[in-house]
Amino acid sequence: MQMAVVGGIAAAIVIIVIVVLIIRKKMGGRPVPHQLKPGQILPDISALDEDGNEVHSADLRGHPAVILFVRGSWCPFCSRQVADLTKRYKEINALGARLIFITPKPLDTTRRVAKFFEVEFEFWLDEALEVTRRFGLVLSKGVPADYRGEYGDDTVWPAAIVVDGDGIIRHTWLSKIIVDRPDPEKLIKAVRSL
Repeated sequence: MQMAVVGGIAAAIVIIVIVVLIIRKKMGGRPVPHQLKPGQILPDISALDEDGNEVHSADLRGHPAVILFVRGSWCPFCSRQVADLTKRYKEINALGARLIFITPKPLDTTRRVAKFFEVEFEFWLDEALEVTRRFGLVLSKGVPADYRGEYGDDTVWPAAIVVDGDGIIRHTWLSKIIVDRPDPEKLIKAVRSL
């Protein structure tokens, strides 16, 4: 009886490992797009800030920046990432860096989130996923069916980049699987190394 239970547990573990490997192969392990590799100059992009004003990547020159591509408030992993960074954003700002989230979510939602967290980071709207496409970070059919009416079918593959004051990408983190996000401490360490 005890051997049957142990055998069943072992079989369940093997199945779980196989499922995780299959998911990881299908959803993760994406190579970092060429335009986001360290040493590249941040491509010229434009987006809208949470007040509806046009912003440009060229405006970042002179200060380092931590730029995160997030899917939206419907994504529990992205929401957790934003919440984790709200606890550490002062450290990033104290190092002279700007903290920017690029997201396809609508501006009214972005304003509510920014006001709720009461933090000094920026949301840049990429509603049509133009910036996301330019960076090679589109996740086709990545929005769950329940949210497609509001957000469309495609979304962002989560990523984070650290750019120095000259606009050169120094560090890039691309989620290996859809649930992982960079540790805020790694982002802070990358900014400190500039």
